[in-house]
Amino acid sequence: MLTFLTPLGGLAALAVALPLAAFFLSARRVARVRRGLGLEPPARRREWIFVAALVAVPLLLALVAMQPVWRTSQARRVRVDAQAYVVIDTSRSMLASARPGSPTRLDRAKADAIAIRDALAGVSTGVGTMTDRILPNLLPSPDVKAFAATVRQAVGIEQPPPASTGVTATSLGSIAGIQSGGTFAPSAKRRAIVVLTDGESRPFDTAAVADSLGATKLVLVHVWGPREAVFRPDGTPEGAYRPNPASGAGLDSLANATGGSAFGERQTAAAAKAVRDALGSGPTVRLGLEPHTRALGRFLALVALLPLGLVLWRRNLR
Repeated sequence: MLTFLTPLGGLAALAVALPLAAFFLSARRVARVRRGLGLEPPARRREWIFVAALVAVPLLLALVAMQPVWRTSQARRVRVDAQAYVVIDTSRSMLASARPGSPTRLDRAKADAIAIRDALAGVSTGVGTMTDRILPNLLPSPDVKAFAATVRQAVGIEQPPPASTGVTATSLGSIAGIQSGGTFAPSAKRRAIVVLTDGESRPFDTAAVADSLGATKLVLVHVWGPREAVFRPDGTPEGAYRPNPASGAGLDSLANATGGSAFGERQTAAAAKAVRDALGSGPTVRLGLEPHTRALGRFLALVALLPLGLVLWRRNLR
């Protein structure tokens, strides 16, 4: 269905009326001169082609200004036996970046979380934040846009702050509480947890995490750089923070203990595949309609170049 985000019917009418009025006024003056000189009028067909082109240019540009979109919808089919949950580390160390003003670890983790979610079509997926505890921001939902909006708008450094006040606030041991926290629906027998973290954690009981997860697939994404620092507003690094070079090995050890897998931040496609492989395939149900919107403005702007070229050719080159 064609709709306009900015309904400006008067603008479209004006775009048609003004060039037509200008053309006919000009044509009347030219006709008077032609009669005075005794010249034959030009072929009507050529004149109407030029009029059509003259009207098409402002009309198409007016339609572009009205932001036309083509809206469709299709049935949303969702797995009933599988769910995923994405956890993003929001401890202060996730403010680290390669240089002042460059994307922080949290910025990159949020982008990776959205990319992984986009690859899990048909799987209800939630999002939570992690410091020394995991707090839900969105329970598993089939709505991809709601997931992205939650990640972009609700996930921030230490929001809420950790319960402890230590230099290292993150505890990967908090993963153990996800299964018992009511995150997954009882019908979701196949489950996967994706954790995006710099891996800089306080000591925790790896065996306890493995026992709590059971058959749930754990996928870890290491968002970290060896030369990164937490920068103050004036661009100087905070002296209290140093990257932990053992963080990657710690995540590998946790993945091995839980039967999961660990990836680097440039391996989001592989991480998403690990989740899909763990969840496999299963029955789906129809759950409402999923809207799709396609903007048409850029295409109309390109189409407007055709009549514009004709007008310029007639006026300047012919």
